Amino acid sequence: MKKTLLLACLTTALITILSNNLLACDIHGRTGFLLTNKLSIPVDQKSTGGLSEVQFNQVMDKMVSLYSGMVATSGAKFVLERRWTDPTVNAVADQDTPGVFTITMYGGLARHPEVTPDAMALVACHELGHHLGGAPKKAATGKWASNEGQADYWGTMKCLRHYFDGDNQEAALKNLYVPTIVSTKCNLQYSNSEEQLVCQRMAMAGASIGKLFNAISKDSVISSFTTPDNTVVSRTFNDHPKTQCRLDTFLQASLCDHTIAEAVSETDVNIGVCSLKNGDKIGNRPTCWFKQ
Repeated sequence: MKKTLLLACLTTALITILSNNLLACDIHGRTGFLLTNKLSIPVDQKSTGGLSEVQFNQVMDKMVSLYSGMVATSGAKFVLERRWTDPTVNAVADQDTPGVFTITMYGGLARHPEVTPDAMALVACHELGHHLGGAPKKAATGKWASNEGQADYWGTMKCLRHYFDGDNQEAALKNLYVPTIVSTKCNLQYSNSEEQLVCQRMAMAGASIGKLFNAISKDSVISSFTTPDNTVVSRTFNDHPKTQCRLDTFLQASLCDHTIAEAVSETDVNIGVCSLKNGDKIGNRPTCWFKQ
């Protein structure tokens, strides 16, 4: 069984290497938030931006507080490994230990200059989304992990919204430039001012991640809310979408008005989320990775 899964992962890796879209894949189904990269940001490296160790731990403490109980209701234990001194610029999720949902957060990623506390929370939410995000799933992981696009979508729509709940949204947005296209879309989608601000804040966390992707991949074209990826896939793409496509996912997830309380399904891609089948016109998963 392990040999079969390893062969599948190696085959997938070879295909993605050829398309310059590397991903972390092993017999345990471990998956990286970022494309495989050789960046290393040591704990003593000074930079403008990025998180302090205190900020890093504040984000992790809140994630554990919010989701340990929820994971427990699914019959598992939530383990968040904090590797502050590790220079790796990435984050991963795994279920190597039966009954344990693990996410590993590296200090190298937290120290990257494009990473804000909100962006770090979104990364943690993405990794938890592999465990809790529901369908569609990654076949190569034995079906336990939500695919990359779904982890982005659930991580924003459900997890990050929950993470921001109760915060002073105006204070959080005070020093951020929110593009008109974002504020307009959020204000049209939500009538409640608090929800409008949360929507904007979620989208801006996604914008920080988009800048991170652009910086690491050295994209010649910078992702933007004004230039959505109009690709229409013939079947759902399970691996890392391109940067613009992921930014589109963060925005649409911010605009999806299905509540946190609406649970997603492990098998039905239309339950608990925005979808055409549910009659939603806004907030649907982008067609650049999701087959409608």
